[in-house]
Parts: sequence; structure tokens; C-alpha cells
Amino acid sequence: MTASPARHRHSLRARFRFLYHGNTTTAVRFRIAVIAIDLAIIAFFVAAPILKDYGRTFYVVDYCIAALLAADLIARITAFSDWKDWFRRPINWVDLIVLGSLLLPSWAINLGFLRILRLWTLLNSDLFWRTVGRRFDDTRVEEVTRAVGNLVTFVFVVTGFVYTVFRGRHDGITGYVDALYFTVATLTTTGFGDITLPGVWGRLLSIAVMLVGITLFVRLGQSLLKPRKVSFPCPTCALQKHDPDAVHCKACGTVLAIPDNG
Repeated sequence: MTASPARHRHSLRARFRFLYHGNTTTAVRFRIAVIAIDLAIIAFFVAAPILKDYGRTFYVVDYCIAALLAADLIARITAFSDWKDWFRRPINWVDLIVLGSLLLPSWAINLGFLRILRLWTLLNSDLFWRTVGRRFDDTRVEEVTRAVGNLVTFVFVVTGFVYTVFRGRHDGITGYVDALYFTVATLTTTGFGDITLPGVWGRLLSIAVMLVGITLFVRLGQSLLKPRKVSFPCPTCALQKHDPDAVHCKACGTVLAIPDNG
């Protein structure tokens, strides 16, 4: 007797849920493999502007990565309790945008720089911190890593945008390295002035890069220098972060019992 389609779907969902959320050695190894593939994909995204010169080879790799990403997204949706709830999460829409740019590389060539957002979704995913970073979950290491990830993602998104929009339209932007150089010089407010974007939109983009860059640097500095907090929800007001030696909740005054290893 063959299994009914409903039972097969239930079995498949249970299997994927075990792999993506389980704590066994098999599940952890599976998630490590997924993360390793993610990192390889991100490396491809960073090198994509250079690899485009290889023509057909670039498109073959592009579609292979699209197939891997599509399989991963389908498996995650299947493992989720309610697929409608999965689609309500903005971070998942970022992955769908990345997938769309891979499936239509020629049509979405001007959106290719958004693929590096995969780095942001990876470092902000529970899968990453429950697997590779499980020892550092809810610690300063996690905060610093996310801050660095946000900064790196922003740098490469802006670099890709500048390279896509201004290459050939401005003498200073002749290659990807020129776009990266402009982004870093503007982001750090060094402003050497040897490469500037033309027109009103170029100036507005430069201003936006400076303002967001300062914010990201401040966020990174706060993650590195601020006093360490531990994750221990207050039973009364649910405040999540407290000083390691806190006896009372700063918000409501409830007596806390934070473990020594918290």
C-alpha cells in the first residue's frame, strides 16, 4: 500500500524540520554544509562583476547557484509550520529578491548588486547562530559579528550600485575597484576628491553613504566598547539584556537570579 500524498508531505516536513532545527550530529552537519554553500555563494556575488567577462561560464555558475538557493528556500518553507507566516517575514523576501536576480541575470543585471544581501540574511538568521555560532549566541561576539556584517554588506551594496550606474558615465569609475575605492573613501568621510559622482543624484548618494556609514561605524564601536550584557529575560517586564552582576531589573526592579555563567 502506497503512502498517501498528505502523509508523504508530513514526513517530508518532519525530515526538513529535523535537519534545520534539530540538535543531533546529523542535523548540525547538514546546517554546516548549508552555511558553507552560503559562504561560497556570497564569494561568487562579490566576484561577480569580474566573472561576468567569462560569458557562458558565468551564466552556468549563476544558474547552478540559483538552483541551490531555490532548493534551500523550498526546504526551509517546507520545514516551516505555516508557509504564509514565512512569507510575512521581510528577511525572507530578501532571499527571494536574490533568487530573482539569479534566475534572470540578463534582465536583472542592474539589480545584481543586491545579491550580497545574502550575507546580511545569513548573519541575521537563527540557523547560523544555532549552528556555527551557538557558543556565542546572545553575546557580544554575536553583536560585533552582526555589526561587521551590516557594514560589509552596505559597502558592497553601494559599490555594486555605483559600479552598475556610473561605470562608463564617469571617467573616474572604470572598474569595480574604482567603485569600491570611492565607496570606502566616502564611507569613512576621508573624501580624497579624486573620484566624485556627477550631478545632483551623485551628490545625494554621497551624502547618504556618509550618513549611513557613520551610523554603522558608531554601531560597530558600541558593540566593541559598551559594557557586556547577558541575555536573561526579566520575568516581570521581559527586559532581555542585563548587566552580568545585576541583582535587580533596571526597568521594573524585580529581583533577578542570573546564573554565574550567563
